[in-house]
Amino acid sequence: MRNLSNLALRGALLASAAAFAGIAAPQAAFAQEAAAAPDDAAAAQSIVVIGTRRTDRTVADSASPIDVISAADLTTQPTANLLDSVKNLVPSFFVGQNSISDASTFVRAPSLRGLPGDQLLVMLNGKRYNRSALVQVYNGGDTGLSFGSQGPDISAIPAIAIKGLEVLRDGATAQYGSDAIAGVLNYGLRDNAGFELVGRYGQFFDNGGDGKSYQIAGNAGLKSDRGFINVSAEYNNDGRTSRGVTRPIAARFAAENPTLADKLPFYPLPAQIWGNSPSEGWKAIVNAAYEVTDNSKIYAFGNFAHSKAEQSFNFRSSYQGSSSFEYDDGSGTLKTGTIGGRSFFQVPYYKTQCPTGNVTCPAGGYVKDGNVFNLTSIYPGGFTPIFVGKTDEAYGTAGYKGKTDGGFTYDLSASLSRNQLDLSMYNSISPSFGADSQTSFEFGKLIQKEFDANLDLTYAVEAGLASPITLSGGAEFRRESYTATEGDFQSYGAGPYAIAHDLYTQTAPGVFAPTGEKTAVYDPAASGYGGTAPKYAGTNHQNSYGVYVGAEADVTKELTLGAAGRYEHYDSFGGRFVYKFNGIYHVTDEFALRGTVGSGFHAPTPGQNNAQVLTTNFLAGQSVQVGTFPVTSSVAQYFGSKPLKPEKSTNFGFGFVFQPTSALTLTVDAYQIKVTDRIFISKAFEVSAADIAKLAELASVGVGGNVQFFTNSLDIRTRGVDVVGSYRTDLAGGKLNLTLAYNYNKNKVTKFDAATLGAAQRSDAENLAPKHRLNLQGNWTMGNFSIGAAGRYFGKWRVESDYPGQEFGAKITADMDVSYTFMDNFKLTVGGNNIFNTKPDRIKASSSNPIYTLTNSTGDGQIYPRNGGPFGFNGGFWYVRASVKY
Repeated sequence: MRNLSNLALRGALLASAAAFAGIAAPQAAFAQEAAAAPDDAAAAQSIVVIGTRRTDRTVADSASPIDVISAADLTTQPTANLLDSVKNLVPSFFVGQNSISDASTFVRAPSLRGLPGDQLLVMLNGKRYNRSALVQVYNGGDTGLSFGSQGPDISAIPAIAIKGLEVLRDGATAQYGSDAIAGVLNYGLRDNAGFELVGRYGQFFDNGGDGKSYQIAGNAGLKSDRGFINVSAEYNNDGRTSRGVTRPIAARFAAENPTLADKLPFYPLPAQIWGNSPSEGWKAIVNAAYEVTDNSKIYAFGNFAHSKAEQSFNFRSSYQGSSSFEYDDGSGTLKTGTIGGRSFFQVPYYKTQCPTGNVTCPAGGYVKDGNVFNLTSIYPGGFTPIFVGKTDEAYGTAGYKGKTDGGFTYDLSASLSRNQLDLSMYNSISPSFGADSQTSFEFGKLIQKEFDANLDLTYAVEAGLASPITLSGGAEFRRESYTATEGDFQSYGAGPYAIAHDLYTQTAPGVFAPTGEKTAVYDPAASGYGGTAPKYAGTNHQNSYGVYVGAEADVTKELTLGAAGRYEHYDSFGGRFVYKFNGIYHVTDEFALRGTVGSGFHAPTPGQNNAQVLTTNFLAGQSVQVGTFPVTSSVAQYFGSKPLKPEKSTNFGFGFVFQPTSALTLTVDAYQIKVTDRIFISKAFEVSAADIAKLAELASVGVGGNVQFFTNSLDIRTRGVDVVGSYRTDLAGGKLNLTLAYNYNKNKVTKFDAATLGAAQRSDAENLAPKHRLNLQGNWTMGNFSIGAAGRYFGKWRVESDYPGQEFGAKITADMDVSYTFMDNFKLTVGGNNIFNTKPDRIKASSSNPIYTLTNSTGDGQIYPRNGGPFGFNGGFWYVRASVKY
């Protein structure tokens, strides 16, 4: 029977390895098996594999600060997105809600310690996880901390596949390569035998229970004395939420045109939606290993995912003319102003062109007659474009690792990955094409591919110290490519109405006279977003290689020291050497001091060097075409762009570990991170007619449009303190586990280029995330019954790019759940997140964001800040979860 089991596992593993041969992603710095995920109370005693090459380090005696988050903590969060799960558990981890944020709604960029998502290295089983295909170019508070970044999309990872998460809160570029400036997230994958199935349903408190959420997840594993295979999969379907109101102009249209009110988009909901976009998707992970000999094994694992979401863009009103509205601009006196419908609804498109060869009506002219096209014939109540994002992830790693009889360890692996974002839109137009415009558009695909091959080696040398010196070294090769495919012509191109044409009237058969009027002029590209033009379509590559060495040892029983150095070379900009030193000194058995110092870097990606995006932003209620251009483009160079350089960092950390009993652990760690040449996106440069005359390509943006580009425009310093404590005790006949996690984090822009960086951008980099975050959670278990509760404090914050001058106040949210296990294998949980329905402060009336009395909202229907702040604006959410586990 055992031989049959081994044969089955061997066959499954070989099949998996064959499937993964075309899929796998970088770097092998950790051991293949991540540490088991303990409960919070025992976390300090768990063996960690992150931040060290040794195999005997625990959280409490690690020289670098590490959080160990259990599988139970991750899977019991009532969300299908790991971004939100980690945000709830790690105070220094921030991610916005991103309600109307172009493609940044589909791929949200997180931040650790106030640094962007691509300065945070993500790993699966100790192997580098690939980047998303999206470069974060959306301008505003939604992406402020990660503006210009291109990081991984961890929402593609199913939580049920995770054995445990280790969060290294320390720079680790010298150990693991580019990007590990803020720290590392290492997701260890399940390797157990058995079966588990989980179902969850939930909905928000408001609007009669909107945002209905369904999730089904399963895990199954086979295991023998020689190996294992474990498979996890998850399906989720999350409905729309709405926390805004309809625009004042839409409310006025409905009042004046009651027979057309139901032609407004989403009626009777607001004409544009401030809330979660409806989404549906699946994700899966396979993890397997087989022992070839008693001291070596082959292993393979992969991640596959697909999701689709539909986002409401801004409403385009068909209101004829304009109407007066009363508003509050914060001055203390109500004022009156006008809002009108969009320009392409105001006048007809004249369709009759001047007859060929007619001298009284020259070529290029149009005849002012009854042959016209009115956009109201398609959209009588206006329209709200629906932006569609489809993401696909395929990632895999295969390797061979082992240990020789002499104690020499080796790990040889290869990885390949592909992330794709397919963008499209319907319910819109390309205004410059008039009656010939499409109403749906394909914008092209963005594709990120990565290949990584690496070798990791260790050897323990006896040198008469308290422990052997663990020597480590290795090499890595990486190839990264970024592809943008061409979109529909109308998605980026200019139609006949992109320029003004003289109008004529017919005075006699074949005779025309000029009217002195011209046709209206409309922006090129689709209304809402622009597809990839042929000039910017194509693939760009970047190759790099790296080598590293390291050493760690207990110099004495009390003192442990470690050092690492790494050199990486890129064909795009050259080489970079980084280092790290750390140590921990046990003053007593209960108290230890620890510290780290090191340097790091983040290499500009092919995506950051070559991304081009055209979108429609709304500034002060007016639509503006905004183009983001590669630094190598003629457009960016016209406004002063320069080639991108790598971001460089230095980090310092110092703290202590206090463990007076096995039931109580407290760690306090202060840190400072300095980043120079931070990759950001420039402020907006307004395009004039004179600019277009000098550079014709600027016509794609148009007069009054904005141009921005990537730039190494600022230096930033981050200082902060992390406090993490855990305590377990007996209470009322049961077991009580308590966990406290606090983070203070302050960003300061220390140097910037005023020519390319605006004041609002600098403010967002410093103030978008709260400086104070506190989580206090507990779990009490007695027999088959358990109660969990958590309180979360979020300090004050600001988003100057969206709400100048307003400070959003500190808030507290609370979560609670009750679980009961019956028949040993079945569990039922009922719970709520944000049970007191707390929301961020409402937007205050100001000259930048006047509040209209008709709707008690901004002109675009906002009530709460669009990015949702640190905990979102959806409010309370209740859920029920049922599971079975064998």
